[in-house]
Amino acid sequence: MPLRLKRTLPGIVTLLALLGSACTTVGPDFETPEAPLPKQWKKGGAEAARAPAPATERWWTLFRDPVLDRLVAIARDQNLDLQIAGLRVLEARAQLGIVTGSLYPQLQTVSGNYSFNRGRKTPLASRHFSQAGAGFDAAWELDFWGKFRRGIESADANLVANIAGYDDVLITLTAEVARNYVLIRTLEERIRLARANIAIQRRSLELTTNQFETGAVTELDMQQATTQLRDTEALVPNLLISLDQARHALSILLAMPPQDLEELLAGSSGIPTPPAEVATGIPADLLRRRPDIKRAELQAAAQSAQVGVAEAELLPSFSLFGSIGWNVNDAGEDDLGDLFDSGSLHFSTGPSFQWKILNYGRLKNQVRVQDARLQQLLANYENTVLNAAAEVKNAISSFEHSRVEAEYRRKSAAAARRSADLAMLQYTEGVTLYQSVLDATRALASQEDAWAVTRGNIATSLIALYKALGGGWEVHMGRDFVPPAVREQMRRRTDWGRLLDETRNEEGVRTTGGQRPTRPDW
Repeated sequence: MPLRLKRTLPGIVTLLALLGSACTTVGPDFETPEAPLPKQWKKGGAEAARAPAPATERWWTLFRDPVLDRLVAIARDQNLDLQIAGLRVLEARAQLGIVTGSLYPQLQTVSGNYSFNRGRKTPLASRHFSQAGAGFDAAWELDFWGKFRRGIESADANLVANIAGYDDVLITLTAEVARNYVLIRTLEERIRLARANIAIQRRSLELTTNQFETGAVTELDMQQATTQLRDTEALVPNLLISLDQARHALSILLAMPPQDLEELLAGSSGIPTPPAEVATGIPADLLRRRPDIKRAELQAAAQSAQVGVAEAELLPSFSLFGSIGWNVNDAGEDDLGDLFDSGSLHFSTGPSFQWKILNYGRLKNQVRVQDARLQQLLANYENTVLNAAAEVKNAISSFEHSRVEAEYRRKSAAAARRSADLAMLQYTEGVTLYQSVLDATRALASQEDAWAVTRGNIATSLIALYKALGGGWEVHMGRDFVPPAVREQMRRRTDWGRLLDETRNEEGVRTTGGQRPTRPDW
């Protein structure tokens, strides 16, 4: 090693150590904002406040419907929106890797060149000569103010926010599959009841037709019976349209053709029956379970780090640079073969700094822009918490009141059936007019249909409640974010290293910058 390099290198190393020990981090350390949540779900509900946390991990199994269980499993394996959310997680992992590299020397370049030149002929040099060179350049901007560490902190929070976004899609997907399944079973029940009432009204029409032909009644009774029958029959096509639409919506969620869904839905098991008791836990549980709340918090944390990145631009940056190379030409007495001789060696190294002055307020305003964005995300976090609490309260109210309504509807439908039987009997015996039969059979069809709708509403209200409580994403722990076939396709196309093999259990958050955002176990 040349003498000058031997003397210079220790000084550079000492300077590097001093600068590294003096590094600090500018910008605010993120603190989770206060969550505007009620202390309990019900007024005066001490019992509700002590209620155990609901079993939300596999809440759809509480309906005890194997078909629903199978549909949820297929949707989680095949749904395309969920795949897109998983790919966003992989993208965020790669982005974190890019930003992490900024902590190390940012420029490391090996270069080489060769040129053939024609110049003026001189007594000491040929008119034609060749020139060759090789070298290595490096530059390292030190993270003196924590700019790069804040960038990693931001990318780190963004990664976990994308994981929360994946969980949010997963929760929505599960709820939509269950809701569409309940809708399908409700429509099937309504069609069954409509056809049963059509059979009753058809028998009524036959009775009035026979009595009209014998002269026992006027044509009016027969025409009224015909009108009611055709009106009830007209309901079935509309219900079948809605049923087809619900099946098509479910097939999209399962990423399969509608005809492949028929076999899965074969053999109606009726409208799913929810459990008699449902625990909601306490409002504070939402902060742990709701992925959209976690995502809103982590988005604010990522933006908080960006404020520090912008503030670091106001301060001078310190760098170390170095260049070493060999250069030779054969214009004189040298030869290209002498390229790596000591006489062809040249190098330079040392520290440097840059300070962006006279920027006319651009950098300060950039800090203000980032801070304003942070405040927007903090407000968005509070708004997300408020909406989550409102969704839970609405779902609780809908579930409880639908159960009360269903009991009334059940009794009303039973009374309507008895009334229809009595009206038909009295009309046959000539005790009452046919109008009583019309009113009773019309009421029977209406009340039985309303009872079926209300039973479906109970199930969909419970689904909405579990969605609002943030249940269902936990079962994906330990699983990959994208299906094996997609991973294999990406692996054949691009070198992804180990990123495609990491599951959510292995997801780590690097400790960078100031205070890292606190997050629960994923």
